[in-house]
Amino acid sequence: MGFYNDVILPRLCDLAMRNKELAPYRQRATRAAQGRVLEIGVGSGRNLPFYGPTVTQLVGLEPAPKLLEMARHAPHPETPVDLVEASAEAIPIEDRSIDTVLTTWTMCSIPDVDRAMTEARRVLKPGGKLVFVEHGRAPEPGVRWWQDRLTPAWTRISGGCHLNRDIADVLTRNGFRIDEMRTGYMNGLKPMTFMYEGQASPR
Repeated sequence: MGFYNDVILPRLCDLAMRNKELAPYRQRATRAAQGRVLEIGVGSGRNLPFYGPTVTQLVGLEPAPKLLEMARHAPHPETPVDLVEASAEAIPIEDRSIDTVLTTWTMCSIPDVDRAMTEARRVLKPGGKLVFVEHGRAPEPGVRWWQDRLTPAWTRISGGCHLNRDIADVLTRNGFRIDEMRTGYMNGLKPMTFMYEGQASPR
């Protein structure tokens, strides 16, 4: 699986993230970001062109070297961008130094998502916020049935992506208050397209 994970999978992830239907979600998320921003799971840099003047510095965190190399070539505004190869479970940033943590289609694949959210809460300043766009557990029992059964095989071929994580629960059980959230399906297969979009703040 080394060649697949190191070479093939990053290209497949980048290809999936080029989906034009994701652009409105990216626009809304990045427009909500301000100040010093930490993007967890910057991937191949597909969010970078969308950041605006409210962002004074962007730190992009990504554990996959190949994706990080792609991100270094992604277009971005004049905002200073610092791309860091590191895990979300051990964020190499000082306490209470980030105004906005941003995640887009990231929580599904973090091995220890609880540890990652604890780290996100640690680096946020008082009054800071977490902006998120994620796919995850659907409300309908029939769709959940498929999500639960597809996830074990799906994680093995998709870089650890879980189809059945309840994003609202992930946030609230790790010390966040959900300030606003919209949910619903994007076009596509229902087990893979139930979206959570919103903002949360540390309790």
